[in-house]
Amino acid sequence: MISITVTALVFGVIFLAELPDKTALAGLVLGTRYRASYVFAGVAAAFLVHVVLAVAAGSVLTLLPQRIVHAVTGLLFLGGAAMLLLSKGEEEEEIKKPADQTFWRVAGTGFMLILVAEFGDLTQIMTANLAARYDDPLSVGLGAVLGLWAVAGLGIVGGKALMKKVPLRLITQIAALLMLALGAWSLYEAVAG
Repeated sequence: MISITVTALVFGVIFLAELPDKTALAGLVLGTRYRASYVFAGVAAAFLVHVVLAVAAGSVLTLLPQRIVHAVTGLLFLGGAAMLLLSKGEEEEEIKKPADQTFWRVAGTGFMLILVAEFGDLTQIMTANLAARYDDPLSVGLGAVLGLWAVAGLGIVGGKALMKKVPLRLITQIAALLMLALGAWSLYEAVAG
């Protein structure tokens, strides 16, 4: 059974954390050069692989005693918040143009770019933490995938317009505050539990 509350919470946290990430900018660059649907197919497939791995890792953490899980996830959330607050901003990476614009070449380029760039990324670690925290892999996985896909879609289709209206620093600060709150709550549960 899918929990709408957990799915919505995970969606919001992952969406905000991914917006200032370099992969949103990479999606934007790819989307300006190639057919958007081809780029999105590759990027979406790579994010799906990352979420499955993260949820599996987080589900393994649920086998530990709850106090330890809350303490570990709390510390990891606080570390993620610190990373967001202390980041100077990500630089856009050079993206090579595929030789032609076939579906498989463009989607493959998007897939490989995201697969490599996102491995061990903050949102993947956050997804594992949320899977451990809520012990609801399906809801967490759905929320994380939808959040990542939403950012990818925005980046590919309308990233320039969004960044003109909402300062990147504000988005980063909101994501960091959410992570601080989740970290503090997890640590409170570890101590009180």
